[in-house]
Amino acid sequence: MSQTVLDVRNLEAGYEPGVPIVRGASITVDKGEIVVVLGPNGAGKSTLIKAIAGLVPITGGTVLLDGRDITAAPAHTMVRLGLAFVPQTENIFALMSVEDNLKVACGILKPRETPARIEEMYAAFPDLARQRKTAAGNLSGGQRQMLAVARALIVHPKVLVLDEPSAGLSPKFVSMVFEMLAGIRIPGVTILLVEQNAKAALAIGDRAYVLVEGKDRHEGVASELWNDPVVAELYLGQRRLDPEGDRHSGKAGAA
Repeated sequence: MSQTVLDVRNLEAGYEPGVPIVRGASITVDKGEIVVVLGPNGAGKSTLIKAIAGLVPITGGTVLLDGRDITAAPAHTMVRLGLAFVPQTENIFALMSVEDNLKVACGILKPRETPARIEEMYAAFPDLARQRKTAAGNLSGGQRQMLAVARALIVHPKVLVLDEPSAGLSPKFVSMVFEMLAGIRIPGVTILLVEQNAKAALAIGDRAYVLVEGKDRHEGVASELWNDPVVAELYLGQRRLDPEGDRHSGKAGAA
């Protein structure tokens, strides 16, 4: 039986009072899964995961992490609770070395654990091991994302949440990032991923949700969604969605 690690129920969130961007979204992530959140521009994908991470005010619904209600938890407490968030940008300290970036990220670990845990990250990300004394700002785009993910993983999170990890990268580095994500899930890392590159994300995901106008409108097995006509309609806006319709019924539309 699957163990649900992250359970988001009817979430409403936004940056301004009375102007919700996320409008009743519900998603679940089971232990060891990679779950992808897709959707057209402006659908509220990044706002959704930022709200889960405590970075955007939540006005309704609940967020449960391993059964614990973290809906009102401040962002700075999330790592200790077991949720590690990797933002799209500004996710490393550019003027610090790779090794110092990792050391800083070990702040909640016991000091005696830090050296071994850093070596584990180097074993998982050999490119970082070779660049351990290099300033992080001098890394390639793909290597910077590796470092950002390593910084998040180093504290043994229950769930890793990523916002558009391939944004702004060349095709070569996009492939590198998704190969990395596919690799880190092997030991059982649980991942929630927002990504605009649907094809690449679905190739490594287990399940996926399509968000439209701030609400989950469709979900399914990731490997099947790429050719699902409902997903194409939600992305391209070929038909209008019945707001009272069943999100799984195939009556789909777009923002």
